[in-house]
Amino acid sequence: MSTSENFFQKLTLNDMEYTNEQPLPDIVKELMDIKFALDQSSIVAITNQRGKITYANQKFCDISKYTKEELIGKDHRILNSGYHPKSFFKNMWKTIGSGKIWTGEIRNKAKDGTYYWVHTTIVPFLNNYGKPYQYIAIRHDLTPLKRVEQQILYNEYHDEVTGLPNRQCFNEELHVLLSMKSQSKQLAIIFLDIDRFKYITDTLGHSDGDRILKSVSKRLSRYFKGIGSIYRFGGDEFIIILKNHSIDEVKDITQELNRVFEKPFSLHNTPYYLSASIGVSLSPQDGKDVETLVKNADIALYQAKVKGNQSIQFFTNETHEELSKSMKIETALRQAIENEEFVLYYQPLIDLKTQEMIGVEALIRWNSTDGVISPADFIPVAEETGMIIPISEWVLETACKQIKHWQDAGLPSIKVAVNLSPFLFTVEDISETIKRIIQKSNIHPKYLELEITESIMQNPENAINILAELKSFGISISIDDFGTGYSSLAQLRRLPIDTLKIDKSFTDDITKDGGVMVKTILTMASHLNLKVISEGIETDEQLEFLTNHSCHIGQGYFFSKPIPHEEISHLLRKGSAFI
Repeated sequence: MSTSENFFQKLTLNDMEYTNEQPLPDIVKELMDIKFALDQSSIVAITNQRGKITYANQKFCDISKYTKEELIGKDHRILNSGYHPKSFFKNMWKTIGSGKIWTGEIRNKAKDGTYYWVHTTIVPFLNNYGKPYQYIAIRHDLTPLKRVEQQILYNEYHDEVTGLPNRQCFNEELHVLLSMKSQSKQLAIIFLDIDRFKYITDTLGHSDGDRILKSVSKRLSRYFKGIGSIYRFGGDEFIIILKNHSIDEVKDITQELNRVFEKPFSLHNTPYYLSASIGVSLSPQDGKDVETLVKNADIALYQAKVKGNQSIQFFTNETHEELSKSMKIETALRQAIENEEFVLYYQPLIDLKTQEMIGVEALIRWNSTDGVISPADFIPVAEETGMIIPISEWVLETACKQIKHWQDAGLPSIKVAVNLSPFLFTVEDISETIKRIIQKSNIHPKYLELEITESIMQNPENAINILAELKSFGISISIDDFGTGYSSLAQLRRLPIDTLKIDKSFTDDITKDGGVMVKTILTMASHLNLKVISEGIETDEQLEFLTNHSCHIGQGYFFSKPIPHEEISHLLRKGSAFI
């Protein structure tokens, strides 16, 4: 038997020369034990010096799905998965061809097309001249461990809830993109935040919030397929990388992005209407590194949230200055109530038929130490920080006290309308708080009207329950800025409301489009037995149109700007018509 014959084959043949009555020599017994141990614990293959397989144990057959007959005489290319480059095997053969032991991890392909990983040690058997005449490969299955490693790696770079690439993945991929010298065209970072998503999680819980986030991520993924790469940045924030798009293209893409949120998201057979604010930064003009680009996109996003109405903002130096302004407002807000810097002004509501003042809308003003600050500047900041809660309570208390003061002075009783932030619908027991304020002021609830916006329909069931409770207490409910939000006719009919307020933008368009939207709202309100208030009346033409089309109540600078309570008192004493 030549020296090139398989070691295990030799061992088996030699074993056959002995009978049960003739005990094996110790050396043979020891080798047989080693063979048995290897076969039981390892995947074993032996090849000749040309790499042809001359021996394969059962474990090799089990993992490769090939029979011994299919393996013997073949080389290991039968298992090649295509995962490793040619240089990998070239280095391996160079090592074992020089008589050295090679150790490494290899991904192989089984007969059925599946892949498996093995930790491999290849030991050369050397002849008397120190040259390899065969090789024994001892392998151990790493597939389960590799699956765990791959899952860990996947989890490290993907969001658990949505399955999207996560913040770490975004940071690393953006860093690579920015370092590419071939990056000739600009790169855009789109920062997207779902408006008032805390409202969803606070009312429905985090599990349902996660379900909605999954639906949002699916829609966004479909929209950006082939356009850009989307990541979940955290919470209700998503971030998108657009490569090689012009500024005009980026603008078009972000404008169209709002359509993703046009249709409601369904959960438990209930529709939830969402909107998003979007901030955009561009490279290289807005930053050349990850941190700067993300910071500037975040600044633009913050400004978009302040502006509201599905706003899209591109970063500018002015945006940065506005953020600094907002931060100063936030600091000052915390002292404003304590320092009694807030004051209510009142804008008359006029019965267009009798031309008399039948109520007022209470509007907050902030006389800070730095001057008068517009509600458009500080209300979004208050909502973002949660300070809208104490501010809203102060407005309600002040308005109710003023109603009582006018009544005690013997003046005609009028209704006072107060804006209610959508944020308050996430506050526990908000209806009880409002009731407590009314009772403390000792006024009848019918003299208070609460103005809400259509955005409360993000969670319709919760909103309807709260409004129904307030309505049963005797408080009037109106929808402010009607026509600019998300309400469908079906949802509108479910809301326990008394009045629709036509948004000023529709009043402005009366002379431009013949008042199409205004007429539509008036007709719909008539069928639903709702009163209508038209905001922003400034001209005779607008007033005449609204009167001719039976609008009930008017409000705007044509009648009066918002004025202090003393001037309202004077108008109530005067008692004459406004027109």
